[in-house]
Amino acid sequence: MSPNFMTHFSALQDPRIERRKQHALMDILVLTIAAMISGADGWVAIAEFGAIKLDWLRQFVPLKNGIPSHDCIAYVISRLSPTQFQRCFLNWINEIHEQTAGEIIAIDGKTARGSRDKKHDKNLLHMVSAWVAANRIVLGQEVTAEKSNEITAIPNLLELLEIRGCIVTIDAIGCQPDIAAKIVEKGADHVWGLKGNQGSMHEATEDLFVTAETNDFILEADVCPKSKTTQHI
Repeated sequence: MSPNFMTHFSALQDPRIERRKQHALMDILVLTIAAMISGADGWVAIAEFGAIKLDWLRQFVPLKNGIPSHDCIAYVISRLSPTQFQRCFLNWINEIHEQTAGEIIAIDGKTARGSRDKKHDKNLLHMVSAWVAANRIVLGQEVTAEKSNEITAIPNLLELLEIRGCIVTIDAIGCQPDIAAKIVEKGADHVWGLKGNQGSMHEATEDLFVTAETNDFILEADVCPKSKTTQHI
């Protein structure tokens, strides 16, 4: 963990009262995030990772009282403000992620398998994620109540990201004027999946390719006056 990790997460509020703190919040955060990155899939696994990697973890945080129990880890992490944590995490990821011009960021919505909890009357969890293909890293996620709510979730996710100079890809559900405007505002380009959800645009695009095919996929230079050469579709 870089020193900048501490800087970005220092603003995160500790949900515990002072007299009950046996483990520093930063100790628990570093342990949890390091364990999750390493493949830990639950609170017990995080605690076990900490016990095995205690000496390594102490290069970054003191862990004066050793590794917290899995119950302690679960209690603290589950009571953190999701909004605060997301902001801290995204700021950290955006800093360590080396962005390059023309990089592709794929935005897509998925349903979390096994997220339905009938016992507690909880429906399936839908999330919109921004995935950087080259580095295989998720830059950010936004939770939605239903898949249809992706249209409102995508602009919220874009607002959190630094995407200048990148190419954002979105499937047909995100083919919306407001989303396109947000991408352009953030200094990025976009590639859409276009279907019948945008009737007039879909029809115009089909007509364009029919015309292009009739003309051997070549548009003369006077059709694209800014270009000095013939444009190929």
